[in-house]
Amino acid sequence: MPTTTSEPGLVSDANGMLIIGLINTILIIGIIVSSRWYGWRLALLLALAYYGSFTFITQVETWYFLTDLTVSPNLLPRLFLMGLSIPFIYIPLAILICNKWKKRDVIVGDKKMLMPFKQLLLKLGILAVTYLVIYWLAGYFIAWQNPELRAFYGSSGEIAPFFEHTFDTFIDSPSLILLQLARGILFAVIAIPIIRGSRVKPWLTGLLVAFLLALPHLGHIMPNPLMPIASVRFSHMVETSTSTFIFGLIIVWLLHRRHYNVKDLFSKKQTGLPNVER
Repeated sequence: MPTTTSEPGLVSDANGMLIIGLINTILIIGIIVSSRWYGWRLALLLALAYYGSFTFITQVETWYFLTDLTVSPNLLPRLFLMGLSIPFIYIPLAILICNKWKKRDVIVGDKKMLMPFKQLLLKLGILAVTYLVIYWLAGYFIAWQNPELRAFYGSSGEIAPFFEHTFDTFIDSPSLILLQLARGILFAVIAIPIIRGSRVKPWLTGLLVAFLLALPHLGHIMPNPLMPIASVRFSHMVETSTSTFIFGLIIVWLLHRRHYNVKDLFSKKQTGLPNVER
């Protein structure tokens, strides 16, 4: 760990861990009880979704932004490993406690959720671009407005205009653009098992997925030597929690069922269905 002393967080370590623990427990239980799946299938898919959101996709950004600042090569792999205990130990125990380990009934999947492979690929591409846009807008108009945050990442001084900043980043750092496109796809992929397994209304599923993507960033309420400046943590928390929450809702909107045309995206009832399915 870096030797830099962290500025105090919004709450102490003890209170922060309690708050995060309670909120994450409510989220995990909500996903478990709202799922049509049981046992090892539910445990594995939920564990992968939780690890993907809370650890893997989050720490990929840590690798990209902080390896030259506060994260050493020895620490980086441990950040990925330390996130394994909750998804692969706690989640199976939670499923057992919630009495969802043994399947009581034959669960039939919702055929409305199935879609042609080409449509799925198209939607994943749309989601990748959508995430990049949301990420970029939130990053510039929320986080990048903080001069301490810009200085932390080595861009001290006056903020560049939006289009100039965007153009320079696309030219100088194309890897950042590719990374965020990939993260958008990964967010969608880890949400698919929750969407496919959900037996509640789409808007409730949307809230569960939105919180799954947004809650990992709640950790910024506590002191953190990897990001020692309090205002930097707070700016990132507001930026990332709001953007990923909105993106989670969009993921469910696009992927909770198949669509037959653009008009069908905005219709509560499916249009263009064959007569046999009506």
